[in-house]
Amino acid sequence: MTFSYFYQKEQTMNFNEYQLQFEAILSGALTNGVYEDPHFVNYTKLNQSRMNRWLKKGELLANTKRTLAEINSPQKWVLISEPWCGDAAHCVPFIVMMAEQNNFISLEIQLRDTNSEIDSYLTNGGKAIPKLIIRNEANKDLAIWGPRPEQCQKVFTAEKEKGAEMDALKVVLQEWYNGNHGVAIQEEICAILSTI
Repeated sequence: MTFSYFYQKEQTMNFNEYQLQFEAILSGALTNGVYEDPHFVNYTKLNQSRMNRWLKKGELLANTKRTLAEINSPQKWVLISEPWCGDAAHCVPFIVMMAEQNNFISLEIQLRDTNSEIDSYLTNGGKAIPKLIIRNEANKDLAIWGPRPEQCQKVFTAEKEKGAEMDALKVVLQEWYNGNHGVAIQEEICAILSTI
């Protein structure tokens, strides 16, 4: 299977396959779609570095582990993402680490721009990602999270209302994620899980 076929035809993938998308983009093996634009290749390179850093240094809170351990029936977590997405680079690693805590959780990843379900999970009419859909074993939606932690969204909205340009907004978001260390995303998802 070539990377381009994989990118165009497959709807879902596991996290290892998602990581291979980064490798394919950065090696030049995958150049279709937005990756014809060098800016998106550069975003992907930055995001791979950010994601790998969280995978090595990110930690789950004790309460997160307790909440996840209490899940006692199958859940399917569907995560809609893309390698070029800056928010995803900070959120996906923590979602992956959380899913790995309990064998009742299965995680599948969909690429937003390739046959994903994003049109059913729009945010204010837009295809904002990452988006996490939690389903039961009957494939019924139990909860939806995303595209970024609420605290982060408030910072983003406040800066945007001040007229900040996109490059400045990206810096603000990056600083927020670096300072939060994945705490907000864990707390929000755990709060959702406690209501299911």
